[in-house]
Amino acid sequence: DHKMLLHFLQLSDQTQIFVDTSIYQNAGADIVQQLAYALGHVTEYLEFLDKSNIKQKEISMHVAIAGNYFFEIAKLKALRYLWEQLTLVFTQQPALFISATPSRRNKTLYDYNVNMLRTTTECMSAVLGGANMVYNKAYDSIYHKDNEFGDRIARNQLLILKNEAYFDKVSNPTEGAYYIESLTDQFADKALSLLKEIEASGGFLQQLKKGKIQEKIQEKHLAAAQQVANQEHILVGTNR
Repeated sequence: DHKMLLHFLQLSDQTQIFVDTSIYQNAGADIVQQLAYALGHVTEYLEFLDKSNIKQKEISMHVAIAGNYFFEIAKLKALRYLWEQLTLVFTQQPALFISATPSRRNKTLYDYNVNMLRTTTECMSAVLGGANMVYNKAYDSIYHKDNEFGDRIARNQLLILKNEAYFDKVSNPTEGAYYIESLTDQFADKALSLLKEIEASGGFLQQLKKGKIQEKIQEKHLAAAQQVANQEHILVGTNR
């Protein structure tokens, strides 16, 4: 509701706009959909900001990182690139702050220690992809309430990446890597095409209200679930 949003934004000069795009990944959207829906989602805010003349220096976006190591690095790089292109068409060009956390979608109940391996590589992808902030999920978060041991292990995983692997020492370590740059370009091109389709169909909010976004995500979710069930896609600890 735009009136409620306007009231909220007028409450403080330091208002933060936060867009949680992890819901798309965790629901089953593929990378191209995640990028297009994230940008379609935030476009609604950018359009509103232009109409209301409310100044916004930064917009925060939350992203879920899955297990395909190089693809997830490229996903975040593509998001940065697409953000730069998107904001060119608006009066305001706020900075993008990306927070990232491991996906819930690929975690297992059956061989739960595998989750530590997955969350580690996913945090690595987030750092290498250029996230501003990364916070880890405990290996047992899908079946336990928060507990001291799980939280401690999750923190230690990040501390190892920082203090022993020195992931905080280089700002853009994948720059010039042909494979990742090629993936980035492919994801960006396909996501931009999908975003244009969404905008031509009335915009993200209209597509969401009609259930079109949900339908497309459900299609990808069912296809991916079938691949796991048929062991065409292997998830160690779940189907192998």
